[in-house]
Amino acid sequence: MSRTAMNPAKAALTKSLRREAGRWLKAAREAAGLTQAELAEKTGLRYYTFVSQVENGLGRVPIEAQAVWAQSLGLDPTQFARTLLRYYEPELHRLLFDGAAGEIEPAEEVAPFVADRAAQA
Repeated sequence: MSRTAMNPAKAALTKSLRREAGRWLKAAREAAGLTQAELAEKTGLRYYTFVSQVENGLGRVPIEAQAVWAQSLGLDPTQFARTLLRYYEPELHRLLFDGAAGEIEPAEEVAPFVADRAAQA
């Protein structure tokens, strides 16, 4: 099988969105009062460096782990997964949620939402 090379513009967008997702996750972790090591422990990760990789846009929260990450951060799992979908698969998010993927909020604008959710927990 041959792999099709990703369009350079799409690759740049994907990289940018991964970094934004990482900033959002870092804001959520900090709002929950957790260190990377504590989040790794709560989510069952063997190495906290995976949290760092995700926060730096070098990795993704696996789909099968999203519920436990959300619970560990004190966030609603459905909203958590939907937010990550906006960053990780914006075209799919747009198809599923009527164009909502077109306007992804920067991490700075999401931080108050995360802080409010953490305060409610």
